[in-house]
Amino acid sequence: MTEQIDIHAVEDYLKGLQDHLSSHIDSWDSKQQCREDKWRNNKGGGGRSRILVDGGLFEQAGVNFSHVYGDSLPTAATAQRPELAGRSFQAMGVSLVIHPRNPYIPTTHMNVRFFMAEKDAAEPVWWFGGGFDLTPYYGFEEDAVHWHRTAKQACEAFGKECYPRYKQWCDDYFYLPHRQEARGIGGLFFDDVNQAGFARSFAFTRSIGDHFLPAYAPIIERRRHLPYEQAQRDFQLYRRGRYVEFNLVCDRGTLFGLQSGGRTESILMSLPPLVRWRYNWQPVPGSEEARLYEVFLKPRDWLDCQGA
Repeated sequence: MTEQIDIHAVEDYLKGLQDHLSSHIDSWDSKQQCREDKWRNNKGGGGRSRILVDGGLFEQAGVNFSHVYGDSLPTAATAQRPELAGRSFQAMGVSLVIHPRNPYIPTTHMNVRFFMAEKDAAEPVWWFGGGFDLTPYYGFEEDAVHWHRTAKQACEAFGKECYPRYKQWCDDYFYLPHRQEARGIGGLFFDDVNQAGFARSFAFTRSIGDHFLPAYAPIIERRRHLPYEQAQRDFQLYRRGRYVEFNLVCDRGTLFGLQSGGRTESILMSLPPLVRWRYNWQPVPGSEEARLYEVFLKPRDWLDCQGA
């Protein structure tokens, strides 16, 4: 008997997750609150975007929910699955990006999503994807260990190979080949998850979504009051350029959103409000900026640190 695919349960979870995340963003920032924009997709479906701009703690923070559908999958979705070309589709998900004001708080990204492709009387093809990753500007080993330890906890109920597999996939995915450089310290990235059946695949996706705040909140609390000067702020703006480069050049999710007729403003809320490029800039040897490149932007087993 074919296992039932409960799309309504997925949508309810994702909307609840957006509520939970945006509520915490509001509680962290004393200056601004998230505003909500509801939108419709001309090709089918729509969503709601919640974004905080020019806050005290966050320069920009956004949490999007979208549920879009169409007559055929965009090329960004079929590049890895050409057999699905021409199928109608539904895609829903929640995506979060936070760009803090303080350079000692890392930028972060989280996404959980569900796809289903259908064609006539053929069996629907569906899968879950998502993950979360961390992009520090100044490295703290304590933060990196906590982030990856929480990522491992999110995976523990789903097999001992789950964390190392999706940790490696994250390291490989969030990489700028034109720079030969990692975007940050990674985390988890997964796609095409359906092998264990709908119920277990959905449970895994929920675990990833539910572990994001336990991973990120302690880092905010440890770093939010650290003093900084213009030099640290300048480095933060320079490193944000890497974030822009990845999202516009490499990220399949950005391409899918644009190709599927999604709301451009919501898709590009992932970009930082301020950024700076410098020609051929190099960090001073021995500096904290150099340490970011030498220690934190090299994929490693963070669980092997501090007796983790």
